[in-house]
Amino acid sequence: MTNDFTQLTALVKKSARFYIEALDGHNSSANLHTTVIGMCEKALISEVISATDGNMTQAARILGLSRGTLRKKLQETTA
Repeated sequence: MTNDFTQLTALVKKSARFYIEALDGHNSSANLHTTVIGMCEKALISEVISATDGNMTQAARILGLSRGTLRKKLQETTA
């Protein structure tokens, strides 16, 4: 599992560097942290729900969330 997290960390670093270099010295009004966290959270939730065949109780357990929090996050990402 550690190797998987190492690969994930490397991918995040590479993607962040690519985004920063694409700015080419220009300031961006986008909040990189908020953008990245939002995108990752949406993808993670979607993948876990898919892996559990839509079982929200199981998905919430895997994510370490209550079902209510998972439901709220789903509403936020689809709004």
